[in-house]
Amino acid sequence: KAGEGRAGPYPELCVFDLDACLWDKEMYEMEAIPTDKDIVLGDLPGGEGVTGVMSGVDKISLHKGAMKALQNHAEGNYPGMKIAVASSADTPFAEKVGRKALSLLEVLPGVTVWQLLLRDWDGKDVNQIGRQPPLSSNKAMTHFPRLKEATGVAYDRMLFFDDCLWGDHCGMVAQSCREANGKGVVTVRTPSGLGEREWERGLKMYASAHR
Repeated sequence: KAGEGRAGPYPELCVFDLDACLWDKEMYEMEAIPTDKDIVLGDLPGGEGVTGVMSGVDKISLHKGAMKALQNHAEGNYPGMKIAVASSADTPFAEKVGRKALSLLEVLPGVTVWQLLLRDWDGKDVNQIGRQPPLSSNKAMTHFPRLKEATGVAYDRMLFFDDCLWGDHCGMVAQSCREANGKGVVTVRTPSGLGEREWERGLKMYASAHR
């Protein structure tokens, strides 16, 4: 789309929470780890693709803003930006459901969210999913220091989206994850999931913090 993705500067690392942020469900509430047969097809730019994944009777789908963000990213609209996820999935089961859903859901026909996450890091999994040691329920203390180490991206070059329904991850990360210059992660709460408005707001907030 003309003019879209020209505002910049863009974050070097955009970090997404999963449950109730990137997608519409809570993984610990799901009944089953999805299989390759549990896909739901729908319209994606350029054709048909996997727009939903069934876990028992529940359908896991990306929120609209998340879909837009990942599609634009896949098409190279945000120069220099890479992506990762930081999720404090409650249990090992919830983590498995989440990882499987990431490997099935597509942003473009034939391009899964997981492939996109790995593409940015030459096939390396830098994502921080779960709360089993060395991770914990506190993303500011575990997920983000590990992301910084794995990616080499400074905190003040990161943008983070989280629903914050179960604790103020955004506030804790913004407060604790700072560089020596006093600047830290730009954070955006998405209590209703990552919508298009929240996505645009996040890009604008990051750009205005770095002008």
